[in-house]
Amino acid sequence: MTKENQPSIPFVFKFIIGLLGFIGMFVIAMVFGAADTSVKDVWQAITFSASSDKISIIQEIRLPREIAGIFVGASLAVSGAIMQGLTRNPLADPGLLGLTAGANAALAITVAFIPSTNYLGIMVACFIGAAVGAIMVFGIGSMKKGGFSPLRIVLAGAAVSAFLYAISEGIGIYFKISKDVSMWTAGGMIGTSWSQLQVIVPFMSIGILISLFCSRQLTILSLSEEVAVGLGQKITRIKTILFIVIILLAGASVALVGNMAFIGLMVPHIVRSIVGTDYRFIIPMSAVAGASFMLLADTLGRTINSPYETPVAAIIALMGLPFFLFIVHKGGKAFS
Repeated sequence: MTKENQPSIPFVFKFIIGLLGFIGMFVIAMVFGAADTSVKDVWQAITFSASSDKISIIQEIRLPREIAGIFVGASLAVSGAIMQGLTRNPLADPGLLGLTAGANAALAITVAFIPSTNYLGIMVACFIGAAVGAIMVFGIGSMKKGGFSPLRIVLAGAAVSAFLYAISEGIGIYFKISKDVSMWTAGGMIGTSWSQLQVIVPFMSIGILISLFCSRQLTILSLSEEVAVGLGQKITRIKTILFIVIILLAGASVALVGNMAFIGLMVPHIVRSIVGTDYRFIIPMSAVAGASFMLLADTLGRTINSPYETPVAAIIALMGLPFFLFIVHKGGKAFS
């Protein structure tokens, strides 16, 4: 029997398997760490059915941290999937195309000039910074005749990211706030609180929901603009909505945990090899897979050198850089 004639597994079953994997990873992330806890402790903490020092650690430190990981992983994976579909660029990723660097620079500027700003203000600044970073990359990438070639966009992204990170570092040194800025931008969930989640999770949830509603239009756009126009799609409006969603998801992620590259590149590629090229399937599966991946990275960060922490961003980069080089080598078609 040829590969084309083999019966494919329905998406519902694939999604259920993905959800079960996510639940399993969440339990592992909640149980393992510097503090010795059990599945029973985790259950009592989540259900508020008992109280003890271990349960307080889970409720006040580990649970908000892992919820942050879930939403950041889902947001970055979904934003990466949207970017890849929107630009038809297999190397698109919020961290590689200037969005996270722009958000980091905006965060540094806000901390330097408006030190008393609250968490909502920092998040708005990150949204603006992500938008500026993306506009700079796409502006530079489209200056030369020939449009958005994947290589040109990646090179523009590298240049703009380096420039914006330099601004962030320069502001940190000049205003003597390097420690404060690096605490934000190091890439980790240490110290995530329930008050932060209350502000930021609604924005991430809205962004993911909008992306689900626009997934059919994104599938058509990912084929070609001519096809989308022929099918009556309002391209400008759809692109604008999706661009706002990308900024919302990437900016909120940076505001919560700092810089996390490669998740938006890796997860959609892997998901496409499982569910195909229809974004009605790619986006929900990317959200689940991205959340699971972030939980795995955070668990490794907390346990590899326990009781000390290994930066989550470093773990993701160690996995992401070889993947990025592999995708480049294969011309973006390795997992398509």
